[in-house]
Amino acid sequence: MREYVGRESPLTFAARLTERLGGAKIYLKREDLNHTGSHKINNVIGQILLAKRMGAKRVIAETGAGQHGVATATACAMFGIDCTIYMGEEDTKRQALNVFRMELLGAKVVSVSKGQGRLKDAVDEALNDLVQNYKTTFYLLGSAVGPHPYPSMVKHFQSVISEESKRQIVEKEGRLPDAVVACVGGGSNAIGAFAHYLDEPSVRLIGVEPEKAATLTKGVPAVLHGFKCLVLLDENGNPQPTYSIAAGLDYPGIGPEHSYLKVSGRAEYYTVTNEEVLEAFQLLSKTEGIIPALESAHAVAYAIKLAPTLSKDQIIIVNLSGRGDKDVEQVFSMLQS
Repeated sequence: MREYVGRESPLTFAARLTERLGGAKIYLKREDLNHTGSHKINNVIGQILLAKRMGAKRVIAETGAGQHGVATATACAMFGIDCTIYMGEEDTKRQALNVFRMELLGAKVVSVSKGQGRLKDAVDEALNDLVQNYKTTFYLLGSAVGPHPYPSMVKHFQSVISEESKRQIVEKEGRLPDAVVACVGGGSNAIGAFAHYLDEPSVRLIGVEPEKAATLTKGVPAVLHGFKCLVLLDENGNPQPTYSIAAGLDYPGIGPEHSYLKVSGRAEYYTVTNEEVLEAFQLLSKTEGIIPALESAHAVAYAIKLAPTLSKDQIIIVNLSGRGDKDVEQVFSMLQS
C-alpha cells in the first residue's frame, strides 16, 4: 500500500476555505491523492490479493463513475489477471475518459443498456456473469453492498481511511474531530471514514446523499442484490430510478451497515442539491487549489453549510474520496448550458 498506492494519505487543513466560511476548522482526508485517484484502490488491493490466493483466472467488477473500474483494471494489470468491467451505458457516456483508461489498462469494458443504463444495472450484469462463471471468476465488488461477506470485507479494507485520520487529527489538534463528513452512494468511502470513530460518541458521523438518490433519507427496508438494506422503491415495489450528477452515487440501495447506523441514530444522513454540489466543486477548487470528484463535492457541500454553524474551535474532517479530473468536462458543459 505504501509503495504502490502511496499511503498514508495526508490530512490537509483547508485554511482558506475555513477562513472563507468563518466557522469550524475544516480538514480534508486526501483520498484523491491515492494511485488511480480515489479511495477505491484501498479495497481493490485487498480483494485482488484474495482473488489471486483463490486461484481466480478472471476478475469482474461493476463501476459507476469509473473510479472502481480503473482501480480494478490497474490491479489486474499489475497481477496479470484477465479483467472485465460492467458499466451502465449512460455512465460510459458521462465518464468516457475513465472508459478509455480502463481499456488502456487492458480491461474489457461492457456497456450495459438494460434498465436505466446506470450503476444498479451494471451490478445486475456483473452478478449474472458471476453466476454463470463462478468456477473461474472472482467478482471484485466496489462498494459496501452485496451478499455477505462483501460489506464486511469492503469496510475492513476501507477502514484504513479512519485509522489514519484518527491518528493524524490527534497529532495535529491534540483531540478527535467534532464531525466526520463523507458522501454516500453504496457507502464504501463513508463506512471507511466512519469505522474507527463508531465507538467515539463525541464524534458526529455525517453521510451526504444526492437529493434524487436519497436512499437513507427516503428508502424503506427491502432486499437488493442479495442483501437487506434501505432501498428506494416505486409504487410496484421495484427499485426506483435514481439520478445524480455524480455517477458514483447513482444507486437505489445502500450498504447494510449504513442502514443500521441510520436506524440506530449513530450516524446522520442529509441530502444536497446538484446546484449546491456544483458550487462546492468550484469553491474548493478556487480556495484550496483542489478539484474534487463530484461525489466528494457532495460532502464538501454539506461541510460548507455545517461549518458556519459551529464555533471556530470545532473541527470537521471531510473525506475527499476522489479527484475531479474525470468530471471537469461534465462540469464545464453544465456551467455553459
